[in-house]
Amino acid sequence: MTAVAVLLLASCSGRDGDDGRVVEGRDWHWDTKAGAVEASAFMNVAVPGDATQAKGAVQVNPQEDVYHLSFVTSEKNAEGIAEDLRPQEPLKARAKDFAPEGERFGHLGLPEPQTLKGARWAGVCPPCVHDDRRKKVQWIEVHVQRLKGDQARVYLQAF
Repeated sequence: MTAVAVLLLASCSGRDGDDGRVVEGRDWHWDTKAGAVEASAFMNVAVPGDATQAKGAVQVNPQEDVYHLSFVTSEKNAEGIAEDLRPQEPLKARAKDFAPEGERFGHLGLPEPQTLKGARWAGVCPPCVHDDRRKKVQWIEVHVQRLKGDQARVYLQAF
């Protein structure tokens, strides 16, 4: 059993010399021409008209690109966006987690949502819940951070 696991890990971690996106050991980069519009389109998530501070980015990877989107809106809109993703469980609090600085949302000048006290989270596999609106999305997660008043920051990540 251990030998099989070692073989599987070795086969997945080998570097393909023909992959033009791998340069000097770095196998990903940020798409400098993509932002909130591209991330929103991939996720099929509409940024509310009253939203502010909309930011997005696309992390280009050898196997699958990762789309990041964040904005500030009313808490009611944030809840509606999370529900529209059709997660099997509603938004829930998670223990704060460590994330290397700038790993995901740090690229957008934001703290990583999993490091925020009180941020609520939900994740969903759109194909698993038969969400035909998001056929190209394998996984999408949302974090909602309550701000002052009735405002909330929404963090979305999908691949």
